[in-house]
This record gives sequence, structure tokens and C-alpha cells, in this order.
Amino acid sequence: MKNIALVAILALGFLTSCKEEKKQTEETPVAEKEISEDLKWSERMALSEIKRFPDPTLLDFRDKPKWSYTPGLVLQGMSKVFEQTKNQKIYDYIYDYPNRMIEKDGKIKTYKMSNYNLDMIKAGDVIYYVYNKTQESRFKKVMDTLHKQLEGQPTTSEGGYWHKKIYPYQMWLDGVYMAEPFHTKYAKAYMSEDEANKVYDKIMLQFDLIEKYSRDPETGLYYHGWDESKEQKWADKETGLSQNFWSRGMGWYGMALVDVLDYLPQDHEGRARLIKYLNQYAEAIVKYQDEKTGTWYQVLNLPEKEGNYLEATGTSMFTYTLAKGVNKGYLPKQYLDNANKAFNGILETFITVEDNGVVNLNKCCGVAGLGGNPYRDGTFEYYIGEIIRSNDPKGTGPFMMAALELNK
Repeated sequence: MKNIALVAILALGFLTSCKEEKKQTEETPVAEKEISEDLKWSERMALSEIKRFPDPTLLDFRDKPKWSYTPGLVLQGMSKVFEQTKNQKIYDYIYDYPNRMIEKDGKIKTYKMSNYNLDMIKAGDVIYYVYNKTQESRFKKVMDTLHKQLEGQPTTSEGGYWHKKIYPYQMWLDGVYMAEPFHTKYAKAYMSEDEANKVYDKIMLQFDLIEKYSRDPETGLYYHGWDESKEQKWADKETGLSQNFWSRGMGWYGMALVDVLDYLPQDHEGRARLIKYLNQYAEAIVKYQDEKTGTWYQVLNLPEKEGNYLEATGTSMFTYTLAKGVNKGYLPKQYLDNANKAFNGILETFITVEDNGVVNLNKCCGVAGLGGNPYRDGTFEYYIGEIIRSNDPKGTGPFMMAALELNK
């Protein structure tokens, strides 16, 4: 009898436990993901960046606000996402950056024109965007300031912008993207036809000089930097060129080509040249696309060399450039296959998703440049030795734009 009673007590306890567990499950459902997998990759990445950096002035892992090109790049990507989704959370985040960084009188916090740094122009694209939404006069003053910087930017003997005042006689691939898409749209929107044409001619000169000096006729690839003075330790003593074909450097240049074409007038004589440059560029980069993954290496032409790695920022930029080039009719449709293969490669090779839905872009080269202190010598070892991190804005911004072009 005692055994029967014990079994009955245990059974009752088990049933009670099951009921309690069921009740608890019903009352506390599994938490929904903050960022739904039902959204497109472009919106998922935009919302992930907002989650990572609730304050847009701290994009790029900053501990204090700074006027810089990286927020400009990410927020430009987000502006395109907002235009497709109309997700107000995204627009509010975009607006928050210039709202915090621009004083009532149009002064830009942390910006110093006398540095003549082309990187500082890039965030002008975001200012252009919010000004067209809000018509706040302080934003127009910012654009006037950035245009004034470009009017005074030091140049090479032929008129090519120095990348920065502290980098005399040097043209880098990065600089064309930092300055020219903004300058083209500014000229088109706010200058008389005669004044604008002078700006367009100056913009075309930057591309022409990159083609003249930085493009390697054998591979079709572009060297990262060119020093007219040939004084830099990284510069070849005969050509003035740096030593390697850096993935993101070329990525900046490709994005500059397709983005300037958005605003350069149809009847401008340089337009056909830009499209020719873009076609040469596309033909070159697809030759170095990794056959297995569809992505690209940090140093483009040396995939087998020890230490080289498949890199996310340059890959995202190439994907965007190829997809947009086809969508706009500048490139043959065959390149859309390359772009789709690349995007699928990004998802397979670089993307991870957290339990809450936050999307991460991994294997990003954090930074790379030439000269400076400590000195960056442009060797293969230098490019592969720089920090590799996740969610670098130089990757997340182009990833959003590539996803949008491919409707992903």
C-alpha cells in the first residue's frame, strides 16, 4: 500500500509540474527577433547599424562625435533604404547626424577647412539629402563651405586634388569618391550653367588624371596612390606610383564612377569617357573575382600569396558598382551575373546573424592608407597586416547600396 501511495504522489507531482510548465510557456512566449528575417538585407543592415550605434555621430566605433566620411557613407546607404521602405526610424537616424553636427549658423563641429582634407567632403552627400527634405538654411551653408574647400584645394601641376594638405602632390583613388559625387550634385543643383560646367570640367580632370597615372595598362587595375613629386618612400622613383592594387582603393574609384554619372549632364563631353572608364574597370575586376566564393581578395592580384584574404568592404563596393552599372545601362548585362555571384558570396562568406536578428558583416579591413605616422609603406605585408574587424562602416554602407541595386 505504501508503494502505491508513493507512486500516486509522484504521478500527481509530475502532472502538476507539466501543467505549470505549460502555463509558463503560454504566458512567456519566445521573444520575437528585433530585426525580422522577412525584411530585405538592405533594411536589415540599416536597422542593425542603428542598433549597434544608437548615436549616429559615433558610427565607426568612435568615443566622441566627429565630422567624417564614414557616417556620410553609411547614412547615404540608409537614405536609399529609406526611400524604398519609408521606415521613419531610418530617416530619423539619418537626420540626427547633421542635426547634432551642424550649428544653427551652419558651422560644422570638428571640421577645419584649412586641413584641405578630401575625406571631409563625403558627408556633404547626407547634407544634400536632408536639405532637400527640410530646406533648413544651415544645411545649405554647410554645402557652400564644402564647395569653397574644393575651390581652394591644393593641386598637382595639372590640377589634380591633393588627397590632403598633409599629403602634398598625392592623388589617391579614395579621394575621387570622397569629393566628386557631392561636387557634381552641388554644381547641378545650386550653380548657374556656366559655373556648373567649369566644375564638371574640373571633376572630369580628376578622373582623367587617375586614368593617366594610376591605371596599369597590363592588368587594367589601379594603384592605390600616385605621388607627382616621387618623394614618398612608398612611391616608385620613376612612376610615383604605390606598389599594390588594394581592393577597397579600387572600390572607392568604381563607386565614384557610377555615382558621378547620376548627376553629370547627358550632354557633357566627359560623360562618354566616364562610361568608357567604367567598362574598362569592370572588365578588369571580374578577372580577379574569386571563382569559388564570388568575392575579392584584399590585394587583388595576389590571391595565392600567404596572408592574403577575402575582404568584405572592397567586395561590397565592387558588387554595388557592377550592379548599378548594369541597372543604369552603362555596363553590359553580363556583369549582373558577376554582381549576383558576389552578393551571394558576401552572404556565404562574410555575413552572420545574431539571435536578435542583428546582421554582422565580417572580415572588413579596418583602415589602410599611405605615408603618415606611423609610416604606411604600401607593401603587400602592410595591406594584409592592418586590423580586420566586423561591421566597418566602409563595408556596411556599400553592402546596403549593393543589396538595394540587386533588390535583396
